[in-house]
Amino acid sequence: MNTIEFQSLNIAVLTVSDTRTLANDASGQTLVERLEGAGHRLAERAIVPDDIYQIRAILSRWIADPAVQIVLTTGGTGMTGRDSTPEAVRPLLDKEIAGFGELFRMLSWEEIGTSTLQSRALGGLANATFIFCLPGSTGACRTGWDRILQAQLDARSRPCNLVELLPRLRE
Repeated sequence: MNTIEFQSLNIAVLTVSDTRTLANDASGQTLVERLEGAGHRLAERAIVPDDIYQIRAILSRWIADPAVQIVLTTGGTGMTGRDSTPEAVRPLLDKEIAGFGELFRMLSWEEIGTSTLQSRALGGLANATFIFCLPGSTGACRTGWDRILQAQLDARSRPCNLVELLPRLRE
């Protein structure tokens, strides 16, 4: 019998795009719908151009806010000249969660084959805030949430999950 109760987390969603708006941001909306559908709270949502410093400015504010426990980004993880999310995020991280990107690419392999090598998805921890950077496609956001994040952001997931680490991140 599982006696552990679900804990609703405060999750912020950042879409990195030079062209998307709230009206046409299907990937950001997918993440919002999934996190709320799972019982979590949307802490804040923003769209920012693919600019390292603008990305860092928003992320830094959310990382400094103790009410924001998780940040999900979508977009800017590809290989083009404008894709800069990993470069914006890495300097902010205290610890990188290498397994997130590895697992994401493994699962994506099942869906898109060798095209997954173009993904620079990454995860990490900054000031006791988990950050997960997903590609900008709606399919990638579904894969990341449905097959990795939903379970890891649920305290009832066994044998372990990220939620149980939250109280210990400031040790």
